[in-house]
Amino acid sequence: MLGCVIHGQDDLRVDELPVPSPGPGEALVAVRYGGVCGSDLHYWRHGGVGDFRLREPMVLGHEVVGTVLRYGDGTSGPAPGTPVAVHPATPCGVCPECSDGRRNVCRDTRYLGSAARTPHVQGGFAAQVVVPAEQLRTIPAGLPLRRAALAEPLSVALHAVRRAGDVTGRHVLVTGAGPIGCLVVAAAKAAGAARVTVTDLLPRALEYAVAAGADEALRADDPSAPAWPSEVDAAIEASGVAAGLDTCLRLVRRGGVVVQLGMLPPGQSPFAGNLVVSREIELRGAFRFDTEFDDALTLLAREPRFDHLVSAVVPLSEAESAFTLAADRAESCKVLLDFEAPAPR
Repeated sequence: MLGCVIHGQDDLRVDELPVPSPGPGEALVAVRYGGVCGSDLHYWRHGGVGDFRLREPMVLGHEVVGTVLRYGDGTSGPAPGTPVAVHPATPCGVCPECSDGRRNVCRDTRYLGSAARTPHVQGGFAAQVVVPAEQLRTIPAGLPLRRAALAEPLSVALHAVRRAGDVTGRHVLVTGAGPIGCLVVAAAKAAGAARVTVTDLLPRALEYAVAAGADEALRADDPSAPAWPSEVDAAIEASGVAAGLDTCLRLVRRGGVVVQLGMLPPGQSPFAGNLVVSREIELRGAFRFDTEFDDALTLLAREPRFDHLVSAVVPLSEAESAFTLAADRAESCKVLLDFEAPAPR
């Protein structure tokens, strides 16, 4: 079988891999679609994500959906043939964070396609993958697999919106209209936000944000535009750049909440810390998700508009082309790999 393997910086390959066999507590899944994430792009372009550096070849991918094939001995779950999404995290269940109900920040978690530990946790970009059976989620009836592939990044967005508190009837600012930023827009609207303003530098990204439900989509480099708000109730920084955080801190109202979701560059990042003090702004981080994965599938099942955020579906055999397209935010939003599509002739 074939899989998408990163061997080092700028060394992405479609390799022949052995077909895995599930053991006790495990399931074998035939993967249909896998979403290319920003972290996958970082492994490709930079050989790592933050402090997590590649030390050995690793199958990429943690946004995967497919069909159950079979289980290891003594293991049960959704019946073979059932369409499923794979929750990519396996928390340890015993650390202080897990015990406190914050499994998304587990200090000893395993996450598909991650170099955070050695040996690395191999990811889901392969024709067949073995995962813990408890990580399978049955896809709701009527939800196409293609749309269901957005469950993992939508879960990230739902968690970020929850970190902002109750946004019902509120005005929410989102800085950054990449795939995650667009999904934050949709998550905020689903949570009852009355108005969502999004900023970005790229016109195409702003178009995707409007498709996701943004009320205003503004150029980040044109703060004099009439539509710019004087203040907002909550702000979610999804661009991963210090300028976005600065915008959030300056526009959120006194006593408001700013959520830092975008991963800032390694090292120190300057920000307007005095505003945190003088305006009693609450600055909160948001990392991954936990139970939001199930909520994401429910939301995807009832909202066809998410289809507009899938900008391309590319055969696995053309993985490098898919990664190149996903890295071009001027042209794409979410790019999926198709593990069943035949190679182009």
